[in-house]
Amino acid sequence: MTSVTVAYEGDWILRLSCEGHAGCEAAGENIVCAAVSVLMETCVNAVEKIAKVQPLTIVDESKALISIALPSGDRLALHDAQTILRTTVLGLTDISHEYPKLVRLRTINGRK
Repeated sequence: MTSVTVAYEGDWILRLSCEGHAGCEAAGENIVCAAVSVLMETCVNAVEKIAKVQPLTIVDESKALISIALPSGDRLALHDAQTILRTTVLGLTDISHEYPKLVRLRTINGRK
């Protein structure tokens, strides 16, 4: 099971993380895991290259973990990064609805 966690402060996404493998297929053979991974990696790359924001990222392949958090700062300057995160959450939400036994999405509200 892949656990997707979206941490919000109001309607602002502070952090997005995915952990765990979706299903029991061999590494590289599960289309759900691949879809989640591609979305998360694209999110990190887009925040860096398009939004020009250096996110705080954690990647731990042994846990199948990818986490991205926006740095504190002027929300206007982070607008593009927020748009990218929201788009990524839409894709992850769609996957969790299509494959509820493989991907679970939860939200956390408030800054931690």
